[in-house]
Amino acid sequence: MNAPTVSFEFFPPQNLEASFRLWDTVQTLAPLDPSFVSVTYGAGGTTRDLTRDAVATLHKSSGLNVAAHLTCVNATREETLAIARDFAEAGVREIVALRGDAPKGQDRFTAMAGGFANSLELIEALAATGDFKIRVGAYPDRHPEAASARADIDWLKAKLDAGASEAITQFFFEADTFFRFRDDCAAAGITAPIIPGILPIESWKGTRNFAKRCGTKVPAWMEDAFDKAERDGRSDLLATAICTELCSELMDGGAPALHFYTLNRPELTRDVCHALGVTPKLELQNVA
Repeated sequence: MNAPTVSFEFFPPQNLEASFRLWDTVQTLAPLDPSFVSVTYGAGGTTRDLTRDAVATLHKSSGLNVAAHLTCVNATREETLAIARDFAEAGVREIVALRGDAPKGQDRFTAMAGGFANSLELIEALAATGDFKIRVGAYPDRHPEAASARADIDWLKAKLDAGASEAITQFFFEADTFFRFRDDCAAAGITAPIIPGILPIESWKGTRNFAKRCGTKVPAWMEDAFDKAERDGRSDLLATAICTELCSELMDGGAPALHFYTLNRPELTRDVCHALGVTPKLELQNVA
């Protein structure tokens, strides 16, 4: 098996300590020559300015291909497109376009007056500028707000038809989950690359709770395995083994690349990449 193409997702820092953690994460993972790195928005658009600053700094200082997350939350159309223009002017030409989660205290997303109603409208507007390569989210396990698994696939196709060129999936725990989804997408006429999103398990309790909120199915065997590993103090070893095996199965099954949700904790992601044959290739540029 050839070493896979990889990419990484980072969080924007919200304080000085987090800034150091982000830069340590970049220093650890940049030598693995990712095809791109992305920087998220916080829930409810809470890190909009931080994301913009982090994207611009990484683009200028790291030498990496940086993609910015952009959502529809808590902003008018003009405000959102102004942020997109800022990205373009800074030389950032890739966007991960998402509807975004509901702001804190709200149960469901509601578009603000004058804002984009959904990710499809955002994608159409970004595509019309001609400035960006656009990636979108995809859901191998049904999105909590979707009427059905088929509705998820139909919505993904609409987003790709509107101008997106690739999709990155929500995380999942078994390769067959991705393969079933990929095959269902192909049957629906989707031809764009679908990149599996990988969440290395830094904390089983935190990951399990996150999965519940996202609608990601947790296999019973993982519950049992981590219960035993935590008693024996071997959670890190188990997490590395499970993630490496998942990625190997995905690559053997024809996944076009792997996108890692790093949570700005790079060690496990680095170890998994090394196990897959992804070895350091680049020297990180110094911050100017």
